[in-house]
Amino acid sequence: MNQTLPSAAVLGARAFAALAGLNRFTDEPGKLTRLYLSPAHRQAAEWVKGAMEVAGLTAFIDAAGSVQGRREGTVPGAPAVMIGSHIDTVKDGGRFDGNLGVVAGILTMQALRDAGIALPFPVEVVAFGDEENVRFPTHLSTSEALAGHHDPAWLDAKDEDGVTLGEALRAFGGDPAGIAALARTPGSLRAYLEVHIEQGPVLEAQNEAVGIVTAINAQSRAQVRVTGEAGHAGTVPMALRKDALTAAAEMALALEAVAGAHDQAVGTVGVFRPEPGATNVVPGAVQFTIDFRAPLDATLAAMDAAIRERFEAIAQRRGVAVSITTYAKAAAVPMAPELQEAFAAGIARSGSNLAARRLPSGAGHDAMAMAAIAPVAMLFVRNEKGISHSPLENMTEADAGLAIRVLLETLLELADGSA
Repeated sequence: MNQTLPSAAVLGARAFAALAGLNRFTDEPGKLTRLYLSPAHRQAAEWVKGAMEVAGLTAFIDAAGSVQGRREGTVPGAPAVMIGSHIDTVKDGGRFDGNLGVVAGILTMQALRDAGIALPFPVEVVAFGDEENVRFPTHLSTSEALAGHHDPAWLDAKDEDGVTLGEALRAFGGDPAGIAALARTPGSLRAYLEVHIEQGPVLEAQNEAVGIVTAINAQSRAQVRVTGEAGHAGTVPMALRKDALTAAAEMALALEAVAGAHDQAVGTVGVFRPEPGATNVVPGAVQFTIDFRAPLDATLAAMDAAIRERFEAIAQRRGVAVSITTYAKAAAVPMAPELQEAFAAGIARSGSNLAARRLPSGAGHDAMAMAAIAPVAMLFVRNEKGISHSPLENMTEADAGLAIRVLLETLLELADGSA
């Protein structure tokens, strides 16, 4: 039996070659845009399924559009270790966000297979499809399906073209009626592990290739609608206007102020759509999104109350109406201490002299959903300047290889602990 495992350098080269193949699938030529249930998502899912099968996993595309692969362990009935991340992207996104974690899981299992190493527990690799929540107003819907918390109302949610999620899922080849059956039974998973670029500048500033995540911040997302009164841009006096856009702009600045008043909190207006959107018309309505996050649930609750109070005060003063509809909310998710230690041991076993740096995640991840049914842990990987959700997103082949080798050694550490 061959016990030789590939070096970090070899794993990095394999990862970049695999990512080049996966990232050919895009809905916008010249950009990487792969939205949930789009044609490019379907092509990418088929590519991932094939890559899993080449790595020795039994794989299928599930009812919600995720790709699931599994290799059995030597101990019958042992709970599985799941390695997961996502293959959907934001519009004009980066090459590594989500995709790296999926490729890392596949290459880890390929390396173990090639080395003839059998683990005592099953290992699953999952490529989720709706982590970014860009096309539909959902929240981690594909990982929530495995966690047993998929909201049936999401199937009626519409994209910008008026297509419902249910319609898109059927066109994709999925099965809305089969989503409920994807829920895993309690105790069926020993651990959920996720490798992901940091999407922030901390590791680069500290000159560390990888870091162990301690918790994922609490977050809330909402649709805000401001309704004023449309009018002629040349005839309605300033003092008599009920301008929805200027009211909404002031609300955006209020969100910025609320977030700035809390330690490590952030707030973002990502979408801003005035109606009717004509040069010579005072906007009668504005639809915009808010996204705010904080390390503690109590801080998020305080921010939510302050935002609603400030927005309502602005609306009253400006003579407009405002409605705030929360469509996604998640509590802070601590990472399992025992799995953080397993990652630390994996770092030590990798022989790379890396520090087991600990840091929180300001971004949401599929691990948030999976925490409802299994202990979870994440390994962050350094990326250039912390830039993400952008075509400028970048990282080194060497760092990718180190991260995959750490993941591989972490699985072996968990296997040794099973003995």
